Amino acid sequence: MLRGLWKLTWLEIKIFLREPLGAFGSIFFPVLVFVVAGRWFSGARVPTAAATRVLSVDLPAFVAVLIALSAVLSLVTIIAIYREGGILRRLRATPLRPQTILTAHVLAKLALTLVTMALMVLASKRYYPIPVHVPLISFAVALLISTWSILSLGFLIASIVPTARFAQPIGAAILYPMLGLCGLFVPLQSLPRGLHALARANPLTYAVSLLGGIWKGEAWSAHLGDVAALVVVFAVCTALAARVFRWE
Repeated sequence: MLRGLWKLTWLEIKIFLREPLGAFGSIFFPVLVFVVAGRWFSGARVPTAAATRVLSVDLPAFVAVLIALSAVLSLVTIIAIYREGGILRRLRATPLRPQTILTAHVLAKLALTLVTMALMVLASKRYYPIPVHVPLISFAVALLISTWSILSLGFLIASIVPTARFAQPIGAAILYPMLGLCGLFVPLQSLPRGLHALARANPLTYAVSLLGGIWKGEAWSAHLGDVAALVVVFAVCTALAARVFRWE
């Protein structure tokens, strides 16, 4: 079973990389945003403290969340295409268990997420305007936890999206507004009470807090609440997706 999982995961990675536009959008575009925006902020006429905050915390956290969202939107689209084309039905008829098939999709996205993160770190050493000293292993773990949790939300969306044509627009309509309520652009404490409650129910809020904190070098003990919230999101979304997921 494990051998079948790895083979299917590798197959999903190769299928994804055969589409140049999708590979660029998911792997290279976040890195490009990271470098170009970093150099723009470093040359903009903004207060030094504000520029340092953006370059050292906000922008890396934003790009990390962008990596996770790209993985989720890609997953939603692929699952919808597979269902509409009858591929899921044929895969379910194989000796592989349904959990193995779905896990292969998740592992493929997590592998591509790690590649994108590695490219971002390498680019920062060469092109980023300020020195970056990141605990790489801790940040990689934080990014994987965040991506895994948000991927479960993607599976829930993929479970109810009717056709491949509407998969990415529906996914974007759900996920990108969440980006505006995660604390990256507007401090949570300055939000009105209703929006503040929505922000606290938003999994991206905890992903941003975790990623930004680990990027700055904060201890994991300071973010146990973020990790717990992301684990709860994963458990709830996975349970719901298992109940409503349609193979055909």
